[in-house]
Amino acid sequence: MESMQKKYAPNSICFGCGPANTSGLQINSFDSENGLVCDWMPQSHHEAFPGILNGGIIGSILDCHCNWTAAIYIMRGLGLDHPLCTVTANYKINLLKPTPSNTQVRLVSEVTKLDKYKANIKASLYCLDKETATCEGLFVAVKEGHPAYHRWS
Repeated sequence: MESMQKKYAPNSICFGCGPANTSGLQINSFDSENGLVCDWMPQSHHEAFPGILNGGIIGSILDCHCNWTAAIYIMRGLGLDHPLCTVTANYKINLLKPTPSNTQVRLVSEVTKLDKYKANIKASLYCLDKETATCEGLFVAVKEGHPAYHRWS
């Protein structure tokens, strides 16, 4: 099965989710019940200190995963066959407990509100079946003229 990123934006250079960014995090998000899911393996250079994942990296993977959730659900809501380019309008990360960096993490997102070109998304990061961080945000489709408009083409 192909991830949303590889299917719809194989040339994207986004640090968090761009398949074409060999120095990036390259998350891969897949369909789930009311959102997307992503399993991702941190590396030691993603650490804040030995054994613990950096909070900025956590924010980046949650931001990108939520953005893709919005893009896919806006696409489906509008009956399109390709997602519109979406960007983060705002997001809030809560770091609930230290996230180990030596094991796979799971991102789980869901749509809480869909309004044509906008989507409110909430997500959680799990490590060893424990929720270690949460995210809530608003993600919007951009129009031609916005600097990110063609970033997925």
